Amino acid sequence: MKKMVNIALVYFIFAMVGGVFYREFTKFHSYTGTTALSVLHTHLLVLGTFLFLFLTLACKVMDIQVTRQFKRFLVLHNIALPLMVIMLLVRGIVQVLDVRGIGSWDAAISGIAGISHILLFVSFILLFISLKKAVQADEAGM
Repeated sequence: MKKMVNIALVYFIFAMVGGVFYREFTKFHSYTGTTALSVLHTHLLVLGTFLFLFLTLACKVMDIQVTRQFKRFLVLHNIALPLMVIMLLVRGIVQVLDVRGIGSWDAAISGIAGISHILLFVSFILLFISLKKAVQADEAGM
């Protein structure tokens, strides 16, 4: 449980930094359009902080952390989410600075972002499997 709280805290710090960076970076460059930076803060809060606070409670109520799927979820999610956030950051900076002529780099950013979303999808499947196993174990124990 302590591990979940620590992970939530780290994502919370990055969420706050991401929000401040979005506000200050766009203000400094007088940018008023839509940018990927605008969702950086929310992605970190929801998929990082709130998810791991929920998992802290789930670990307290049922033993999801002992399943093999949960351990795999933990590793995969903590690879996929930062990767996705980095791609949001890169995409947002490119949008704000209005970088031209990045051609193949643009496709690379989209490709890596797509891979990070697929990894997040797989991590959530692992989480749901571990939650289902924990619920079944609790019901069998009653």
